[in-house]
Parts: sequence; structure tokens; C-alpha cells
Amino acid sequence: MRYLHTMVRVTDLPGALDFYCAKLGLEEVSRVDNPAGRFTLVFLAAPDDVEAAKAKRAPMVELTHNWDPQAYGEGRNFGHLAYQVDDIHALCQRLMDAGVTINRPPRDGHMAFVRSPDGISIELLQKGGALTPAEPWTSMQNVGAW
Repeated sequence: MRYLHTMVRVTDLPGALDFYCAKLGLEEVSRVDNPAGRFTLVFLAAPDDVEAAKAKRAPMVELTHNWDPQAYGEGRNFGHLAYQVDDIHALCQRLMDAGVTINRPPRDGHMAFVRSPDGISIELLQKGGALTPAEPWTSMQNVGAW
């Protein structure tokens, strides 16, 4: 397992970049604009981690800016922790066997979400290419918020 990023929702992307980059000193590593989803993702890394982050070998902060105005009450501005895993199906099965709810099952063999006992959302991403979709995941529905 490898720690990937922490996602934080921002309402003012230029203001957030001013804080995280100009003031705090993080550097922009990559950016994804998704017109269909109406959001922008900006990945930031500490100066000493920039080269490793570009090669996806260092953890980053992901700023998520939803283009449509939203109020993020109750801690919804904090998004999730993300981990890359060797076998998403095996890990989700182990978690489920231990009583953890799989909020977003890995139907695609690539991504799943669970929550910590305190409600922190955790994204699990399959290392390398997606695994072949398999049961019970392909027919399992989302549960709750993730």
C-alpha cells in the first residue's frame, strides 16, 4: 500500500492557490480540468517532493474546485485520503470480512471508497491497470456517502 494524496475542496481556486503556493510554498505538479464533470483538480507537492510527485512517487495535496457554487458544511471541504493498493479486490474483501462497509465497491476493478470509524473517507486505487471486474463487486451498490 502507498499513500497517494489528501483531497481538499476549495471554493476559490485562485485564492487557494495563492495560499498553498505563494504563501505556504507548495508547487503545482499537475492540473485536470473536467468540463463534463464541471470541476478542476490541482495536485500540489512540497518543494522537496516535486520531482518525485511528478513521477507519482510522493504524496500530494489535491485541490478540488467544483465549478458550480456549493456550501461545504460539516467538514465536506475535506475530501478523502487516497491509497494505492496491490489488490483492491482482496483488500476490500478483507475489510468487508472485518465488518467495514464498502461505500463505493470496486465495480470497475480500479477504485473503491470506505470510511474510517470517525467518518473519514478513504479512496483505494488499484496499482497499475484495473483488475478484471468480478463479483461480488460488480453487482454491489453504493452505500451511504463516500
